[in-house]
Amino acid sequence: MRFDVISLFPDYVSHCLKAGVVGRAFERSIAQLHTWNPRDFTHDNYRRIDERPFGGGPGMVMMADPLLECLQAIKDADVTPAPVLYMSPQGRPFNQAKARELARLPRVILLAGRYEGVDQRFLDTHVDQEISIGDFVLSGGELPAVTVVDAVVRLLDGVLNDADSAIQDSFEQGLLDCPHYTRSESLGTAGVPDVLLSGNHALIARWRRKQSLGQTWLKRPDLLGSMALSKQDAELLNEFKTEQNAN
Repeated sequence: MRFDVISLFPDYVSHCLKAGVVGRAFERSIAQLHTWNPRDFTHDNYRRIDERPFGGGPGMVMMADPLLECLQAIKDADVTPAPVLYMSPQGRPFNQAKARELARLPRVILLAGRYEGVDQRFLDTHVDQEISIGDFVLSGGELPAVTVVDAVVRLLDGVLNDADSAIQDSFEQGLLDCPHYTRSESLGTAGVPDVLLSGNHALIARWRRKQSLGQTWLKRPDLLGSMALSKQDAELLNEFKTEQNAN
């Protein structure tokens, strides 16, 4: 899968995506990252990318012309169709379902804005969707773009050593993940639920599902509100609630 990121700080984007499994995915060419600086498509001595908005007001706005030339160069470099996504606090909230949707595409173009934003005429004409990673404002769209790329790349075939790792992640089935425990020289097995030491895989799977339902009920009840629980899940959740009340 190919990612083209438009950013005034392309080195920052590239550096953030060099670590861990995502960095290895790019090294192994499971995914390709191409960064584009719109300053390279300016034609004045100052390489000016921003201008004051019509109507006045504070701040500067990214100009349309360099972005238009930059986007055309991206399309000329590879004819594979790709949606153009603008990282914006006004956009649609990014979630795991959206990451899954993007992971099925061969290519994505991401625009990381700066300053007060981007000339609306460019957005209206060339952006397919605005994406937000939360109800807050950052200095620019680089971190959101990196976040989207990271979330999508780890879903691609061959990126994770165990494909089940992604399937069991929080939000993959609309629920949060269950608690996890590992070996510890200082703690031993103290505090580890007995079922996880039993070797009974059916009981372990049941416990993990119950904990996943319960953790979602405790921390993100809004997620449960949008789900239609099966009879078995409802029983597990009630069991979890009873155990919580007993503690």
